[in-house]
Amino acid sequence: MAENESRVHEINISQEMQTSFLDYAMSVIVSRALPDVRDGLKPVHRRILYAMSELGITADKSYKKSARIVGDVIGKYHPHGDSAVYETMVRMAQDFSYRYMLVDGHGNFGSIDGDAAAAMRYTEARMSKISMEMVRDINKDTIDYQDNYDGAEKEPIVLPAKFPNLLVNGAAGIAVGMATNIPPHQLGEVIDGVLALSEDPDLTVADLMEHIPGPDFPTAATILGRSGIKKAYQTGRGSITIRAKAEIEEYANGKSSIIVTELPYQVNKAKLVEKIAELVRDKKLDGITDLRDESDRSGMRVVIELRKDANANVLLNNLYKHTALQTSFGINLLALVDGRPEVLTLKECLTHYLDHQKEVIRRRTAFELRKAEARAHILEGLRVALDHLDDVIELIRQSQTTDIAREGLMSTYELSYDQAQAILDMRLQRLTGLERDKIEQEYKELIERIADLKAILASEERVLEIIRTELKELKEKYNDERKTTIEAGENLIEDEDLIPRQDVVITITHNGYVKRMPLDTYRSQRRGGKGVQGMGTNDGDFVEHLFTTHSHKTILFFTNKGKVYRLKAYEIPELKRTAKGIPAINLIQIDAGETISTVIPIEDFSDDEHLFFLTKQGVAKRTTLSAYSNIRRGGLFAISLREDDELHGVRLTTGEEELMIGTQYGNAIRIDEKDVRVMGRTASGVKAISLSPSDEVIGMDMIEPDSDVLLVTSRGFGKRTSTEEFKTQRRGGKGLKAVSLAEKTGHVVSLRVLTKGYDLMVITENGVLIRMDADEISQYSRYAQGVRLIRVGEDEEVSTVAPVETSEDETDTEEAEDVTEEEANEEALTDEEDQ
Repeated sequence: MAENESRVHEINISQEMQTSFLDYAMSVIVSRALPDVRDGLKPVHRRILYAMSELGITADKSYKKSARIVGDVIGKYHPHGDSAVYETMVRMAQDFSYRYMLVDGHGNFGSIDGDAAAAMRYTEARMSKISMEMVRDINKDTIDYQDNYDGAEKEPIVLPAKFPNLLVNGAAGIAVGMATNIPPHQLGEVIDGVLALSEDPDLTVADLMEHIPGPDFPTAATILGRSGIKKAYQTGRGSITIRAKAEIEEYANGKSSIIVTELPYQVNKAKLVEKIAELVRDKKLDGITDLRDESDRSGMRVVIELRKDANANVLLNNLYKHTALQTSFGINLLALVDGRPEVLTLKECLTHYLDHQKEVIRRRTAFELRKAEARAHILEGLRVALDHLDDVIELIRQSQTTDIAREGLMSTYELSYDQAQAILDMRLQRLTGLERDKIEQEYKELIERIADLKAILASEERVLEIIRTELKELKEKYNDERKTTIEAGENLIEDEDLIPRQDVVITITHNGYVKRMPLDTYRSQRRGGKGVQGMGTNDGDFVEHLFTTHSHKTILFFTNKGKVYRLKAYEIPELKRTAKGIPAINLIQIDAGETISTVIPIEDFSDDEHLFFLTKQGVAKRTTLSAYSNIRRGGLFAISLREDDELHGVRLTTGEEELMIGTQYGNAIRIDEKDVRVMGRTASGVKAISLSPSDEVIGMDMIEPDSDVLLVTSRGFGKRTSTEEFKTQRRGGKGLKAVSLAEKTGHVVSLRVLTKGYDLMVITENGVLIRMDADEISQYSRYAQGVRLIRVGEDEEVSTVAPVETSEDETDTEEAEDVTEEEANEEALTDEEDQ
């Protein structure tokens, strides 16, 4: 009894629970859930790759049963359940889970629909080609080893990792009291970031983001906004919004479908389709008539068919709102640094990886130096033997045993044990003259190699040069295209420092498709040419608004219903020249039947600037710009419209301007802005011009010194007339005749006031665009018809005319086919009187 009592110890249970829980927590943190910042691997991933490497199941060998690999991992290194190891290996072989797969799987390894992999006895695997880079040089003393769980084996503490796997493939894990969620990235971009940091250690996160713009997910999709990315890179924590790639297909019968081809990362496709069906069944989504998953080996394709009367854009927005077609990804850059969990910035992640590579290169160089010095030591002994060949042979022949011969060599020629043994092991064929030359040549090369290896160890710059060279080689071998696109976020606060500053062209079609392009997309041409395809449009759609601005300006969208919306220019997606664009309803919440009538870029909402409004029925209003500073997401009423009237256009003015207003029947009036008093935001306005029956306003612009009025007709004719030919009148009059119209000219579609130094963009209803020097358009009197600017088809008309400040010298050398001044004078109707 006394003996048993001596084995009982009283302890404080609170202290014991605290100590035990902390021990358990640290074990989970270090040995299970968190990746090492150096190789980006958790222990189980590292053990799987090391076991496959030791088994020789490499990328150039045949596949082996997964059960064999799992058995080796749990038997030697990972004393946990086989299902945990196999599930980890399965994920490493899934192209929708890993950006660059570390396991090359053969068989059923699951699907994006959530289907489980086949049992491990059925599947086979081997290391992928890129995972070979994770263990490259592992046998050159580049990393440290530790005992396995029973002390019978050795396992690596970290892998050499010749590419920055932590960022490239990301990581996710939940420990005790902490979690990590690192998104994957594009290999070439991350390597470029490491290279840039190796050249300049003082780079900031913003500098590094020029090389690494953001995550790159294996399932592609689109990241909305850059502010969340920057916050995560600067602080280690942030959130990004990922949206599926969906397009609207319209059919000849008037119906349309939503086609989903890319999903946000880690979204289960089957559950997504089930969720959409559930929303339709519960009548939370209306207008969907069919839902099909047409995905196959060529790619993903989920088809959502819509009713003929359904608004596809509204439905798509509701799908983004209510389903996993749009998700958030919480970034948490938590990893183990020297065995301790740390939240890291982007720069710290790259710096730790770079430090690891320096250590790997130094240890590899030291290993190769030891090998080279050992070999040189042996060759020095062989050279001594060859220099005293006859004496050495005689000494060996007279020795009774090998030990006596070895001792004799060591004492006579002051050789080491290894050198003497190498002489005794030397084959007779090495005594030939050619073999003796080879020994001398090898020794010479080794001496040079040793000197180079010592120079590497003595110079950090040499070490960095080797890292750069190897990373560039790896990038050239494994780099691919970025999958995930990054766009300005809807309803997200953007950091404008991350947005490229450039001049852009923004186009909006009659049916509300909008896009942004760099200004240099179009080169200048001579008038009369055929133009280039400016953007793709659907049948019946055409470009209605085109203007140039700066990517950082605020864009005000005024609609025909008198409302105003706002966006930053960079929030409009940048697309190719021939792309149709995306529906404006995806960017601003315009109502059904509402169309954009005017778009104005502004720097800020100033009290010193005014907005001058004009309706199609000739009603004008003037309001200070600051009255529109608080524009909500759903827009703001900018003007109260009278019945059967629509807002034609808006101009940003100083309050001291003169304006020219034109009608489609060819009349124009010049009025002083001061004739229209400043009114409130919701006022309706006063009459600016009196119109004939069925006539309507088609243009309004501000008068500038030494300017001309440019008029363009629906059939592609145009002319410049000096503004001096139009005297200033009181508002409310009918104005003066501005152009003579005929059947071949069509009606007036645009009135612009231009000075010198402008190019002109003329767009037809079919999207054909020509850019010309406006100074080349001849100047005529008010009564002339003008000259041909662009040739239009029989059933085609000019839809939009937009001036562009000249920004490039290149012009097309194609000759124009002009109408001569004599022809224009013949067409002039000089007997018309002023109205």
